[in-house]
Amino acid sequence: MTAPALPKTLPPVRHWPASDLPGTEFDPVLADLMAEGPVTRVQLPHGEGWAWLVTRYEDVRLVAGDPRFSRAAVMAKQVTRLAPHFIPEPGAVGFLDPPEHTRLRRSVAAAFTAKGVERVREKARAQLAELVDELLRGGPPADLTSAVLGPFPIAVICELMGVPAGDRHALHTWTELILSSSHGKRISEGAKREMAAYFAELIGRRGHGTGTGTGEDVTSLLGAAVDRGEITLDQAVGLAVLLQIGGEAVTSNSGQLFYLLLTRPRLLERLRAEPGIRPRAIDELLRYIPHRNAVGLSRVALEDVDIGGVRIRAGDAVYVSYLAANRDPEVFPDPDTIDFSRSPNPHAAFGFGPHYCPGGILARLEEELLTDALLDRVPGLRLAVPPDQVPFRKGALIRGPEALPVTW
Repeated sequence: MTAPALPKTLPPVRHWPASDLPGTEFDPVLADLMAEGPVTRVQLPHGEGWAWLVTRYEDVRLVAGDPRFSRAAVMAKQVTRLAPHFIPEPGAVGFLDPPEHTRLRRSVAAAFTAKGVERVREKARAQLAELVDELLRGGPPADLTSAVLGPFPIAVICELMGVPAGDRHALHTWTELILSSSHGKRISEGAKREMAAYFAELIGRRGHGTGTGTGEDVTSLLGAAVDRGEITLDQAVGLAVLLQIGGEAVTSNSGQLFYLLLTRPRLLERLRAEPGIRPRAIDELLRYIPHRNAVGLSRVALEDVDIGGVRIRAGDAVYVSYLAANRDPEVFPDPDTIDFSRSPNPHAAFGFGPHYCPGGILARLEEELLTDALLDRVPGLRLAVPPDQVPFRKGALIRGPEALPVTW
């Protein structure tokens, strides 16, 4: 049986402005692209040229895990992109391919296993209890983001990283500047350099056995790996910066999660009444929420590859959309509905392949702790303003509420 012939004409290039969207609305441009076909062509606000966009679940999983699609090759190209500037650090883990990528990730793997994350559970629970105590003492109304959803993930990722409590505010400030596309290249890159210099000094101290590291935290593990000659200090610093920034993404994700629950009271009441379903419900909410604007980092095809009836040529830039994969009706029946009984739920919220988010277990832990604490200790929790008056971040790469005004 012969394979079907590939189309001789390329699909049109669709401009994707990646505009700020209200609430948790699914990007209408992405929805249109999904309807056009499993593989389309897009041009994002910055960079050069166009790129392929892959949206079907199985195709996304294939591209994310196939060595024929390289992150490292992106370093030599000015690919069309969402961010206004693009200066990846040499050796940055996000732009490495296996086996180098595997070797670098292995250096901190112990901190992100179920056992490693469990090490911080009780301290995280205690820190969260203090934040909720303070919220209740202050009384309503309150901003849930500044009171709980912001400081909690910062405390947890800093604990896992081995960042001293006194330095957490600086790390948070740098992260906000790096994650925003609205401050411009100079400020964003300056924040990244400052964070990198901080981690270079901290990892250096931990590697020489000085400082207050536990030996199990990320900076201690990185310092030990540098001392053994397994990775370079620059690689260790690049990974530390990525992990620190990624850890704070929980603020935006949990902001969207609680916005969804607070605007759908029946879902909220069900989670209050049936605490046993909360872990499964959190997975469904993670599948549903639009974690980011547009797409993340691209890949470059190293050879010709046929996907979804389209031939992607060697040298072409390719994006995958995990948001689209999470709405694939072939995998998730009635994908635009939040269904707490959905099973199985193999969502792609943390990605696929070698670049699967290392903090997936940690993020789930934080969401479960937040849900338990806020639903059980603040039973009357509700929005203090109409849903359309909840301000969402502007010009942000990661979507989420800037503030979440609540009362109880």
